[in-house]
Amino acid sequence: MERAQYFSAQAGRTIDVPRRVKSRFAIGDVVKHRVFDFRGVIFDIDPVFANSDEWYEAIPEDIRPDRNQPFYHLLAESDDSDYVAYVSQQNLVTDSVSGPVSHPDVHQYFEQFENGRYRMRVSLTH
Repeated sequence: MERAQYFSAQAGRTIDVPRRVKSRFAIGDVVKHRVFDFRGVIFDIDPVFANSDEWYEAIPEDIRPDRNQPFYHLLAESDDSDYVAYVSQQNLVTDSVSGPVSHPDVHQYFEQFENGRYRMRVSLTH
């Protein structure tokens, strides 16, 4: 399989990835975590794990996800806070029926919530 590389500022290193990766979710999809009680809207996707090794090692080994799958950046919300989350594909499920996400930054990225998902602002697309 052909491979590609890109530099991840978040990871502080070059990331080696397959040229083709199949993601289950898309930017604008509303999802929730399988295990933890939070949900959010996807605003970016990494084809494989592209965060720091320290971040990855901080996850307890018995629940640590495989690095070789898409990871999603979410504008996340829980009952008591709003934040940015970084979650593996295996830990997400669709949550479009629960309505829009109330994260305060949603409108910086997205225009409107329609048919269970957000549409990205035209000014941010290419």
